[in-house]
Amino acid sequence: MTPRQLLLSLALLPTALAASAEANLPSWRDGAAKQAIVEFIRDVTDKDSKNFVPTAERVAVFDNDGTLWSEQPVYFQAAFMLDRLKAAAPEHPEWKSNPAYEALIARDEAQLARIGMKPVLELLAVANTGMTTEEYGAALKAWLRTAVHPRFQRPYTDLVYRPMQELLAYLREQGFQTWIVSGGGIEFMRAWTEDAYGIPPGQVVGSIAETKFELRGGNPVLVREPSVAFVDDGPGKPVGIYRAIGRRPIAAFGNSDGDLQMLQYAAVGEGRRLAVIIHHDDTEREYAYDRDSRIGRLDKALDEAKARKWVVVSMKDDWKKIYPFEEAK
Repeated sequence: MTPRQLLLSLALLPTALAASAEANLPSWRDGAAKQAIVEFIRDVTDKDSKNFVPTAERVAVFDNDGTLWSEQPVYFQAAFMLDRLKAAAPEHPEWKSNPAYEALIARDEAQLARIGMKPVLELLAVANTGMTTEEYGAALKAWLRTAVHPRFQRPYTDLVYRPMQELLAYLREQGFQTWIVSGGGIEFMRAWTEDAYGIPPGQVVGSIAETKFELRGGNPVLVREPSVAFVDDGPGKPVGIYRAIGRRPIAAFGNSDGDLQMLQYAAVGEGRRLAVIIHHDDTEREYAYDRDSRIGRLDKALDEAKARKWVVVSMKDDWKKIYPFEEAK
């Protein structure tokens, strides 16, 4: 390549990257949010940029519930938990006085929000005590094949966000590692995230039930125990990132106050950083909620986004379509 050809190719690079983004993000509308995300990716992957990041350090983390798929009217894992609890309830009469069980059975969103994630996860751990990890995975996959969302009457795995699927693929094309960092149970997510998002089980960070090694009939298995080892939510998310990834992300995507600490953690450090909040503001195609919601409340993180100039994605204005099955309008 001659010097003239080299200069010409460098001059055309931004145009080529923009064209690549347009081809790879067809469900995104042109606007400030898309532009900010694409410019960040272009900047950190351009070897001539002062903000260039080597491939090994290009780590992007994503919350799951409300960021990569829907979470209303209750977290989808809670719907699975409810079915599991109903099946196990005859063996646990003591649950009748358990506030977490009462709230789940009544689908009391306010009470569930007050109780928090840990007591609910502990209840589920008790319900599944003694199951091997393979048995638990089989029960989950069977549920995913038959359970449908109450509003959309579709399998829960149909309610993944098409724009985010495109973004995940585009980031990987540009040399990024894409990780899920979620308050949900790690086994619950690992059963389907690779098919839905292209994220393998080894790149999923979540809340963890205690397990132990046993020999059953001479076969080595892992057995679930009635306690929770780690809750990967709120301030636990940066801890989970440190333990599982061992590197501070340069990009983070969330949708609620439960993601605030993860966004703060990723937004600070050397070089250019990206923090993105998915704002649910589309009642017609999905749901509209933020500060007053009992599920996926977005209050403190929204204030932080405005103060620190994080990117806020409007589902209504920035996405041409939300779900893979939705016709683009």
